[in-house]
Amino acid sequence: MAEVGFPDKVLKALSILLIVGAVVVYVGWGIAYGSWNLFEPRFIPIYAIVVVMALFGGLGYLLLKNKE
Repeated sequence: MAEVGFPDKVLKALSILLIVGAVVVYVGWGIAYGSWNLFEPRFIPIYAIVVVMALFGGLGYLLLKNKE
């Protein structure tokens, strides 16, 4: 049985959505709690999530660029 993959447009949209979501969470958290320091011990968990979102989005986008 042939395997059907996601179209590249969907994967590109998800990658861009992850990057935009990371920026929105970073800015929203910074505005809400007044913390722009990524290394402040109280806020490391939320910024770790932001970094992971941005890295997955960037990596997905770069992999799609290399695929073409």
